[in-house]
Amino acid sequence: MEHDLQQSIAVLSRTPAALDALLRDLPESWTHRNEGGDTWTVFDVIGHLTYADRVNWLPRARKILEFGESQPFDPFDRLGHKTECKGKTLPQLLDEFARVRSQCLEDLRALNLQPVQLALCGRHPALGPVALSELLTTWVVHDMTHLHQISRILAHQYRGAVGPFAAYLGVLQCAGHSA
Repeated sequence: MEHDLQQSIAVLSRTPAALDALLRDLPESWTHRNEGGDTWTVFDVIGHLTYADRVNWLPRARKILEFGESQPFDPFDRLGHKTECKGKTLPQLLDEFARVRSQCLEDLRALNLQPVQLALCGRHPALGPVALSELLTTWVVHDMTHLHQISRILAHQYRGAVGPFAAYLGVLQCAGHSA
């Protein structure tokens, strides 16, 4: 499937509501536990999604439009959300994510991107040249990665309670897909 900006916006606009419906008012025993070790909680993932919307996707898109490949993207701090999340509740994070995402999509629409602009390349500090369309497509797949991660985190909480059925539950077999 080729990148389609309107379809990307359609998916990106639904993520906050999907997460809100799944997570709001769940007990912290679901949202503040992880999959073990240094893995993230649901709370961390929502904070990360919000932080990424604020400092990653559109700032990089604007950098492509303004500078092309002549200035590399600023490195992205995958843990940058940790400081911003301190003292907040999950409902506050869900509300913040919905507000930030809505504003980002409004700003994205206002760019009125045309095919020639979507083909422009910027420079990722580790990956090299990336097209604007690739960056925007990655935003969508980044959402899907974290929706998948949240389903794993939630399922993990019942890992021991499903008994022998665990052998048939793929979500309990998945070790994740992102570094």
